[in-house]
Amino acid sequence: MSRYVIEKEKLIENIELLKEKAGVPIIGVVKGNGYGFGIKEFTAVLKENGIKTFAVTEVSDIPELKEVLEDEDILVMRSTCVEEEAKIIAENGCIATIGSLEACRVMNEVSAKLGVKTKCHLKIDTGMGRYGFMTSEVDKAIECYKAENLEFTGAYTHFSSAFTNVALTKAQLVLFKDTVEQIKKAGYEVGTLHCANSPALLNAGGVSLDSVRLGSAFTGRVITQSKTGLNRLGRLEAEIVDIKTVPAGYSVGYNGSFKTKRETKIAIVPIGHYDGFGLAKDKEAITIRSILSVIKQFLLKKRICVNINGKDHPVIGDIGLSHTAVDITGTDIKCGDIASVDISPLMVNPRIERVYR
Repeated sequence: MSRYVIEKEKLIENIELLKEKAGVPIIGVVKGNGYGFGIKEFTAVLKENGIKTFAVTEVSDIPELKEVLEDEDILVMRSTCVEEEAKIIAENGCIATIGSLEACRVMNEVSAKLGVKTKCHLKIDTGMGRYGFMTSEVDKAIECYKAENLEFTGAYTHFSSAFTNVALTKAQLVLFKDTVEQIKKAGYEVGTLHCANSPALLNAGGVSLDSVRLGSAFTGRVITQSKTGLNRLGRLEAEIVDIKTVPAGYSVGYNGSFKTKRETKIAIVPIGHYDGFGLAKDKEAITIRSILSVIKQFLLKKRICVNINGKDHPVIGDIGLSHTAVDITGTDIKCGDIASVDISPLMVNPRIERVYR
């Protein structure tokens, strides 16, 4: 049976390194099933190691977080005008994101009906183009502070190009600070300010403010312009379930996509597309470097490999839904040996067990 394995001690090393790098409190972003590390398991490790505030984008994640959290804050990074979503946020005591007058109205009315005062963070759009008040709409943003049933305890923005463009990131930061100053001049306190995500913290200096929002950095799989010292974590693994030897000229895989050129010893590994293997490249953004890498791999006819007993062995034939054939000719590999592949946790099926070792 396949499982996705995370080395817990190396994850803790990443947490400590990032805490030192940030120099301010970290908001642990655990969206996307904890960046593929398992939302409850990942959150528990972050909590054990000093993270006190967490963030998600889906309100459906709140109940799972509540299972492992006690008094820690949960920021919902979604400005929603959907009344049912606003209700879930408010009744669970989470911090709402307010990025429009309509979202403010809905959250204020829902909070009034529930008899609660909902904590909120104002979202300012400095160039991402999704949630948030544009910097030219500061007057609308200021109106939100008048809502009787909302308590604004923070404000933030989201950098659009921190993977590759430091200058643009710094320009967005200036826009954000200018907008915050206008709100302060109007007589309102904005609370905790946070802008930096994982690539911003690791690629651009001086962007931490009062807090930083980190998620992918914990996995060691964030795109950066230089080495970070972070451990690259996560591997999909399973035991070899069968071995066979076929003659030269034998077809392997759907449509006979591969023909052996010699007598070939094959290991059958119960990992396939269902698990997330072979679905997509392990890239978070398209860059000139990544494009050149793909071209290089094509020219070199680089094949997908599976690691068995510390050595890479090529996949032969197409990867199936649940099985993959691997060429292990000339080895003493046997059934029960562990086969593993390095793939992004975001591509791993959420149903696959996450194992912390």
